[in-house]
Amino acid sequence: MSAEITRINPARLHATPGYHHITVVEAGRTAFLAGQCPLDPSGTLMGPGDLDAQIDQVAANAVTALSEVGARPEHVVRSVIYVVSSEQGPLGAAWQRLTDSVLGPAFTTASTLLGVAQLGFDGQLVEVDLTAALPG
Repeated sequence: MSAEITRINPARLHATPGYHHITVVEAGRTAFLAGQCPLDPSGTLMGPGDLDAQIDQVAANAVTALSEVGARPEHVVRSVIYVVSSEQGPLGAAWQRLTDSVLGPAFTTASTLLGVAQLGFDGQLVEVDLTAALPG
């Protein structure tokens, strides 16, 4: 049996740029993905200093991780995006590139976008943390 996923934007809350304020999962199994980093299969950081290249690698890695458990981006029920920046411009650009990527449907759910001072790898600019309701 597949989990039923309902996404809600209450009328009394502000409009969103594509995500939903609330995601409800009725039943089923859940997968919690480790933060997906812009590393290639050998563990090398891709696109040092290039946010777009790193986002593309993160999106590809996340799709690979989801497919390993039989899920697709539309099965994501929660996302947290971390971008190394204290400026709004790079945060908005990261959101746009992610929503336009192969991982895009993952960000129609309950999502949080954060600017942070530093991530785990030298030169890392972005990381995405996903939770998915697995299909039956």
